[in-house]
Amino acid sequence: MRYFIILSYNGAAFCGWQIQENANSVQQEIQNALGILLKEPVTVTGAGRTDTGVNAIDYVAHFDSTNILKNCPYLCYKLNAILPKEISISRILPMHPQAHARFDATSRCYKYYIHTYKDPFRAGFSYFVKGKPDIEKMNLAAALLLGEHDFSSFEKVNGGNKTSVCNVMEAKWEQISENRYVFTVRANRFLRNMVRAMVGSLLEVGLGKREPEWIAQVLSQKERGKAGQSVPGNALFLADITYPYSLE
Repeated sequence: MRYFIILSYNGAAFCGWQIQENANSVQQEIQNALGILLKEPVTVTGAGRTDTGVNAIDYVAHFDSTNILKNCPYLCYKLNAILPKEISISRILPMHPQAHARFDATSRCYKYYIHTYKDPFRAGFSYFVKGKPDIEKMNLAAALLLGEHDFSSFEKVNGGNKTSVCNVMEAKWEQISENRYVFTVRANRFLRNMVRAMVGSLLEVGLGKREPEWIAQVLSQKERGKAGQSVPGNALFLADITYPYSLE
């Protein structure tokens, strides 16, 4: 029987979602916990990678079990008791045997938060930027990211992808309070480091170091060194994953 598992995690304690040697991952923690509860080896497949330190809200993964799980809310409770405080399971859903957390996803949405005043209570999940960014210019630049492009310029070098082409459906900045801003980007897929490189580049525009048109030049050059520096991962959240069917 196949099950989807919906979870959120604080990425600060992990090397990212995916299992790596000699590093603590979200995937490994969940596999271990499920194996203990179900008393069988369990492989968990996630909707996609997140980089070291990146957070996720309502992340989706799937696993198979020879057990028929009759009380999924109780299993969530038991899993949360085993898992570290940085990981929270909200739902476990029985699914069709061919349902796939990664390959069935039609889009993924990330949000990146910044603040422009020193605040020790936001520092864990928001990036401190000195100066007030020009939102209008950053949105002019962000609009140039929309559509299907080769995003090699925003990809980690030697990222290992078969293709660097992605279709970006949404890319915009919003001011959410006097000194707080959020960048939202949605695409069919993302490359390693892609969002963090996008944000770093757009901030160069917002802080007057570049003009919006520069982003189009960066895209066309297809070289990581042409874009801006990557911003830290702690302020980045995988915030939504969509499927062609309901997960209610």
